[in-house]
Parts: sequence; C-alpha cells; structure tokens
Amino acid sequence: MGDWGPVAALTERDPTDAETALLNAYCRDIAAALRAPGMVLDRDPDAIAEHLDLPAVALQNHVLMPAEYRRGGDARLARAVSGVSCVSWALVAERLAYGDTGMVLASPGPSLSSAAVRALADDAQQAWFYGRLAERPTWTFFGLTEPGKGSAAAELETTLTPAPDGVGWLLTGEKTYIGNGARAQLGVVLCRRAPGPWGIEAVLVDTADAGWHAELLPLVGLRGSRISRIRLDGMYIPPDRLLGAGRPRSRRGLHGALRTLLWFRPSVAALAVGVTHAVCDYVLEHRPRLGGGDRARLDDLIDRSMRVRRLVYAAAAEVDAGAANAHRIGATKMSAARLAEEATLLAADLLGPASLREHPWLEKTYRDVRAFEFMEGTGNIHRRGVFQGLLRGNFFPADGPADDPADGSAEDSAAGSASGSAEGSATPGRAD
Repeated sequence: MGDWGPVAALTERDPTDAETALLNAYCRDIAAALRAPGMVLDRDPDAIAEHLDLPAVALQNHVLMPAEYRRGGDARLARAVSGVSCVSWALVAERLAYGDTGMVLASPGPSLSSAAVRALADDAQQAWFYGRLAERPTWTFFGLTEPGKGSAAAELETTLTPAPDGVGWLLTGEKTYIGNGARAQLGVVLCRRAPGPWGIEAVLVDTADAGWHAELLPLVGLRGSRISRIRLDGMYIPPDRLLGAGRPRSRRGLHGALRTLLWFRPSVAALAVGVTHAVCDYVLEHRPRLGGGDRARLDDLIDRSMRVRRLVYAAAAEVDAGAANAHRIGATKMSAARLAEEATLLAADLLGPASLREHPWLEKTYRDVRAFEFMEGTGNIHRRGVFQGLLRGNFFPADGPADDPADGSAEDSAAGSASGSAEGSATPGRAD
C-alpha cells in the first residue's frame, strides 16, 4: 500500500487550501507504514513501544500540540501544520485510519484531554501538561465515563473533597472505558465538588501519584487502545491542578467536558470514513474486475461515504469557527460509524464465504470498526439528538444559532451519551 487506492484518491479532488494540501500529502506518504504494525498491535497491544519512531506517531502529537510546545519534526511537517484546528485533526484521523485505526488510538500524545486543557487551563497548567508531553512520548487519558452513569457529565459520582489540611483536594471514585488509562502518565478527570451541573470540576492528574489504580478491560477490537477501568482512592490533587479555577462556575468543568466532546467527535467520524475507504480499496485490490450488481453495491457505498465525508469537514469547520452544532455533529458521527460497519459486511460478502479467514486484515478491521458505534455516543443517543435538534428548530444550518455548550441543548447531545472517546472501545461504553 505505497499510496492511496482509487477510492481514497477520489477525495483528493476536493478543493482545499495550500496548508491542508500539504498536510494531506504528508499523510499520504506516511499512512501506509501503519498497516503492518497495526496487525502486530492486534496480537500484542504493547508493541506500540516498538513503533514510536514512525512519522505518523509524531504527526499526531504535533497536530494536537500548541506551537510553542512542539519539538522535533521535519520542516515539511512544520509547513503543513501551523496551529491546532479541528479540521486538521479530522484530516489526520481520516488519513491515518486508512493505514490503521488501532495505531492511531494506541499512540502517545495529547488525545482527548488536550481539548479540555485548551478550554480551561491557565498558562501555568498548560505548561505543566504540554511541557511533560514535549519531553518524551507520553500517553494521556480523559476520565469522564463512570460505571453507573456512563458519560452523563451532569450526573457524575466521582467526588472532589477538600484535603484534611485545607490545602488541595482528594479525588475519589471510579471511571471506566477509558482509552489508554492503564498506560497513561497524565490526564484530565471530571468529578463533582458540589451538587448541580455547575458543581462539576475538571482536574489534572499525574498517574504516578498515590491513590491511582488502573486495570485493562478485555477487548474484541482496537486492542491497542488499551481501554481501562480506573479507581481513584483519595488521590491528592494540588490546588494548581484544578482547571478553570478563576472562571465562573458555568464555564468550568462541565463546559470543558462538552467542549471536549464537540471538538473530538468529528475526528471519530473521520476515523470511520478513513477505514471505510481502506476497506473499499481493499475489495478493489482483490477483485479488480468487480462488475455488475456487485460493483453497483460497492459504488453506492462509496458515494454515500463521500457525502458523509463532506459532512465531517463541514462539522469540523463549524467547530473551528465557534459555531458547533451538537445535533449535526452527532448525526455525522452516527452515519460514518454505520458506513464503516456496512463496508466490512459488504467486503466479507464480495470476497467470498471464507473471506474473514483468508484475509487477516479484513478480519481485524471487521472487529475494529464495531467500536465506532460506542465511541463518542451510540447511534440511539445521536438519533435522539437529531430529533431534539429538529424539534427545537436548530438542526439545519439556517435554522438557528449554534449550540452553546453551557445550555441544555448541547448537554443533551454532547454529554447525554450514556456510552460511547475518541479513543476506541470494542466494549459497550465510552472510550475516553
């Protein structure tokens, strides 16, 4: 797979700006190197440590890191990525997922927690977080989902209580379905300091501190994502790790959680689109003379994937413009996840009854794409969000103003998901 296949190549016809074109070309040159390690990672999730020198790993870290904290990288990469944007991250997610989604989710870097840090952290907190990431390969996590409450951010039970000496806080509770939780060194945890939605706080966590416990959960697909269960036993949180402490309560923990979900959800859809195109190209590679009704079925799926792809980038652009619509973003993610599943089912059919035994990459991908349904909210949650958007008259772009993550509309769609992270789970729940 030295270059894009014919389906992925179709997407390069879309008009774009010079920087995005450079980023796209850079991704095209490095995505192929992910596929072979991705197969190894499926057997041994810890094998990611042997592939940290891959350009694709450095790219993910680079594109989510503020410019002042970026280290290394070649001049071509520096020209392709100037600032942090949702559109750039969606493009990287799509293109690298064409290589291997598991490698994307297993790689070290800022991940989901970076959006919360950008939204809430002061300069000193950003320096603490991004400075650590700049020193060496560092895995991070975003701790939202809980065993009893799912990802309902307004109903969290993990508590943040004053330390006995009155200096700092004690963090107590459980989180589950957390991407890279058992291997992470840093992260952000959502917790409750007081009753009500404005009693939700976000804190920075160093997993080397006392009171941190994490265990791996069994996975069927995307095994490199290391989905974990976390227990926090009175973990001490210094005063300077409370994010947004100088902000109004309405712009602190819950606000950061919702901003994080809205910022990363288009990239989950982009991952699904990238895998869909990889599967379609795989079919064409192994059945180059595909024709008749079989070709029509594949062409139909390709056409629909191109339409969803345009929705992904429209949603990402709205996020960058500060005009995110949670209902449309959720609908786009739901559609992309469904397409990825359809693609693997169609490929298994077109390549014959023994295809999942004869094509190990397809069998792995068949398992991997089932995780998209649970990442960043399940389909049923997003269907409800679409209904609510239509009912309130703000689903379509011209219907009304964008969602404010501080109001109930955004909360219903962005944080009301009882399951679903951006960082891959093959188990029901959220992959934070």
